[in-house]
Amino acid sequence: MRKESLKFLEQLLDAPSPSGYEQPAQRVFRDYVAPFCDELTTDVMGNVFARISGKGKNLPRVMIVGHTDEIGLQIKYIDDHGFLYFAAVGGVDAHLTPGKRVAVHTANGALPGVIGKKPIHLMDTKDRETVVKLESQYIDIGASDKKEAQKLVRVGDAVTFESAFTRLHGDRVASRGFDDKAGCFVVAEVLRQVAASGKKLAVDLYGVSSVQEEIGLRGGTTSCYSVNPDVGICVEVDFATDQPDVEKKHNGEVALGKGPILARGANINPHLFELLSKTASTEKIAIQQTATPRATGTDANVMQISRGGVATALVKIPLRYMHTPVETLSLTDLEDAARLIVATLGRITSREEFIPR
Repeated sequence: MRKESLKFLEQLLDAPSPSGYEQPAQRVFRDYVAPFCDELTTDVMGNVFARISGKGKNLPRVMIVGHTDEIGLQIKYIDDHGFLYFAAVGGVDAHLTPGKRVAVHTANGALPGVIGKKPIHLMDTKDRETVVKLESQYIDIGASDKKEAQKLVRVGDAVTFESAFTRLHGDRVASRGFDDKAGCFVVAEVLRQVAASGKKLAVDLYGVSSVQEEIGLRGGTTSCYSVNPDVGICVEVDFATDQPDVEKKHNGEVALGKGPILARGANINPHLFELLSKTASTEKIAIQQTATPRATGTDANVMQISRGGVATALVKIPLRYMHTPVETLSLTDLEDAARLIVATLGRITSREEFIPR
């Protein structure tokens, strides 16, 4: 991966962005894509839109989207001893949280803290076998009492898990927030590569970094309504099944480093799926496939049924350990996803080709 792209990915992952608190990451996204687009805007929800105009008149509009929000926590209550009680923002696993380092994002910047837990020596056998509910867990910031804590933290402040970008063996990397900053990264790289080619596409291209996907596909809903695309490609992550404790019968055979995943199902336009598949074959880009018989649980859901309907596809990045602070993927899969989408954009000629016959 090119040095500048990798630096952008690290900065994007490092920026806090729990649902509803995405702007630190959105600022990183805006700064990176600004040189590549003809127009850059942000809406009242916080979605970011980067447009590259095509060549010609009455061109089809193509929207590619990845959501920038990540799971996290939010401060709900401060007790008399200065401990902070919290709730989940998105799908947080209560098994994982005790003993974690966190950052509380206050009006004066990030404040370090730890999620405490009773020592195993003081627990009876039953307690050792029980998961502590999130509502009973607490953050220790070192405050001596409620008054001191309230000078530092407000109810409603967002919290993220401390997790440094880590290079594993080969092209594997681990971090919090790959769901779905991996998708935002691919969107940005598509914009960069289209701009770098110097060739005008036969489409008007909109690259969108959406918000609040983890709590109900909200930014995907409003951004697609605003763009009103003819064609939409959602870039997401998907469960890799090449780890020991995941059943292949649930999600098929999906592995890191074997290429981006193309989803098939009712949420996906058949012609757009075939166009992506044939492009991958022509360009010699390895791909994987998964079956999605119902809704996909991504921004592709709301994109497909926006206004009068959108020809939608879903390109996914294989991901291990989803919704943990050590989400793991292959950098090559990220690069190949961007290459595939760029090559496919050059093969779109009209909006009518996606209407079923």
